[in-house]
Amino acid sequence: MMQGYIQVYTGDGKGKTTAALGLALRAAGAGLKVFIGQFAKGMEYSEIKAIRQYLPGIEVKQYGRKCFIYSQPEPEDIRLAQKGLAEIKECINSKKYDVVILDEANIAVHFKLFSIEDLLKVVQSKPPNVELIITGRNAHPELIKAADLVTEMLEIKHYYHQGVAARKGIES
Repeated sequence: MMQGYIQVYTGDGKGKTTAALGLALRAAGAGLKVFIGQFAKGMEYSEIKAIRQYLPGIEVKQYGRKCFIYSQPEPEDIRLAQKGLAEIKECINSKKYDVVILDEANIAVHFKLFSIEDLLKVVQSKPPNVELIITGRNAHPELIKAADLVTEMLEIKHYYHQGVAARKGIES
């Protein structure tokens, strides 16, 4: 049985979800079962389509609606995120998955969709053999303390600031 660790990908730079998806791809290629839960996301991004079409070893579920990052979350956003966190806790402890990714869970904490305490309860419930990956900017200091590996994506330069919108297949 392989030892599982807690990884956090955070920071203002591009690539947090992309790194987690790369790990999911690698894990699936090695025959590991992967569950990806996405918070604060409800649109069918290109990676979701690809996973569902080509990667049966990866299960993905979204616990959000359209992006509310430019407004305030509504009660339905909070309900979906809390339901998702409860489902993910079950996934982590189901013995069905080797790798569990909580995509944008840091954003969910930041926007108070669920508390850091609730997220830490899920993290602490992780069996020794499950690899747990948590993404999103603004990682809470308590999560960073609980993690075994933390990578901060640092934005040096981004074409978004020159008006380049998210491009299908590259950013969405």
